[in-house]
Amino acid sequence: MIEKYIQALKKLALSDGLNLGDADTVLEMRYECYNENHPYDNEEIKADFNELYRQMNGMPLREMDKVIYPVCKLCRDHEKTGFVEGIKIGIRLANELV
Repeated sequence: MIEKYIQALKKLALSDGLNLGDADTVLEMRYECYNENHPYDNEEIKADFNELYRQMNGMPLREMDKVIYPVCKLCRDHEKTGFVEGIKIGIRLANELV
């Protein structure tokens, strides 16, 4: 009875399109959810951004934005890649242990 139910759920899950938001994969969607619920701005990161702003002191705001936006995108891309690859490694390790 339960096997029939599980098979029906699998069929339903595979037949419907997924709404992944801005993500391309389920792992990226998982990262987005994690990131929204676990802010990563620790004191070291805050200090690093303060130093970056200090270095840009006197620059017009538009010029600062030209630096800050790519820096933030680069940081986010690296964080997302690390998160996704970490999940993949965890899954592979779990499979190797079984």
